[in-house]
Amino acid sequence: METQRLVLPEDLNHLGFLFGGRLLAWVDEACWIAASLDFPHCQFVTVGMDKVEFHHSVREGAILSIRCEMEREGKTSVTYRVEVIDRRSPGSPPIFGTQVTYVSVDDAGKKSAIR
Repeated sequence: METQRLVLPEDLNHLGFLFGGRLLAWVDEACWIAASLDFPHCQFVTVGMDKVEFHHSVREGAILSIRCEMEREGKTSVTYRVEVIDRRSPGSPPIFGTQVTYVSVDDAGKKSAIR
């Protein structure tokens, strides 16, 4: 799955760069949507994100592409590989990449099978 985000003034810190936390929220949301579309009968919660390392800064007006691809499916969890690139800088290295893991839970918050 792939989604785009436009970096707006409200997404920036006091130095004019994209807040890291804003990007992490977008990544979590995009991967959660991918998981929910792949397993529509499940209720997912985020378990974790692997290494969080930003490779370069992002300024206002950047159009970010967030690409999520399923990497591993377990009994109650699923992991997605995600990569964020700047669409206006073709060929440049990714801004960010990680793995995000979700667990399926029932209404009581207990783990439940995804299949």
